[in-house]
Amino acid sequence: MCTGGAYSFPCLDHPTCAQYCAAMKIVLFLARNISTTVVAAACDAVAGYPQRLVQRIGHPVMWVGHLIGGLDRRLNRDTDCDRVRYRNGFVAMSVIATLPCAAVALAQVLASRRLPPPVAIIAGGLLASSLSAQRSLWEHVRAVSIAARQGLPQARVAVSHIVGRDPAQLDEAAVMRAAVETLAENFSDGVVAPLLWMSLGGPAGAVFYKSVNTADSMIGHRTPRHECFGFAAARLDDLVNLPASRLSAAWILLAAMTMPDMDARAAWRIVRRDAGHHRSPNAGWPEAAMAGALGVRLSGPRSYNGVVSHEPWVGDGRADLTPRDLDRALALYRRACMVQGGVLVALSVMLRRAWRAHRTS
Repeated sequence: MCTGGAYSFPCLDHPTCAQYCAAMKIVLFLARNISTTVVAAACDAVAGYPQRLVQRIGHPVMWVGHLIGGLDRRLNRDTDCDRVRYRNGFVAMSVIATLPCAAVALAQVLASRRLPPPVAIIAGGLLASSLSAQRSLWEHVRAVSIAARQGLPQARVAVSHIVGRDPAQLDEAAVMRAAVETLAENFSDGVVAPLLWMSLGGPAGAVFYKSVNTADSMIGHRTPRHECFGFAAARLDDLVNLPASRLSAAWILLAAMTMPDMDARAAWRIVRRDAGHHRSPNAGWPEAAMAGALGVRLSGPRSYNGVVSHEPWVGDGRADLTPRDLDRALALYRRACMVQGGVLVALSVMLRRAWRAHRTS
């Protein structure tokens, strides 16, 4: 007789029992991945990725960037027709999405076989913490808030490090909006998404996501050179970011519910109304949640290289943001990160308890 919690089966050869045991293996796999994610998130929040390491060995995103740049030079030739560029773009993305991920997955398997589980989890979390941008995003956006109090020229310089639009055309309100929008969007694709994929696939899952996201940043542009070659990168990035963008809006909503100066109901209303109107299929979700919670308007018209893009507004509030609004956005971001961390810890505990119950039954 094989027992499994509330179920009892005649033997392990019984199909239902085999399915239950397979499900428990998945539970253990997810429990270890989420524990690794908790370690990674904690390390990133406390220390981030040391600048000395960047100077000495670079950053994992930079390593992937070298691979992407090499494929771009070799497979995206100016003499190729559009059809060939489309095809080569899919070939390049196949390599980018699988090669780094496969290398890390192999390292995961070897570590799990040779190291005790707690040691493997801690080591994996320490190494994978470089794939989350939680602390880096906080520092870069906070630098805009600090610079804004020194003057508009300093604020423009600070915001130029995190946005692609022309800072010379931005007044103080536009600088603050740009910083809040960057904070919201990068909370999704720089924090929530890598941790989500890490929870599902361990460090290899996070590497898969960061490889796709980096490819989109480098070649997923609608420029003459990359419109065809980068098509696969842009579409795949939209796909892998889809769950995280919705989840990031949920974290912001939950965080707003715990803060007296935030409007969680307005955040929910703005998400339902405006998230789908954004120029991006994913960025609109965290931006709408942030705009509603803060009671401000985001997005709207902006200038890129002298060309004005007439984007719809997100939110109902005022558009003349101040440094105080940016500080409130940073506080909401920090609380949303805490909410996410709390959920990850709770999931890890629940899954491990389920596994222990299975082992002792």
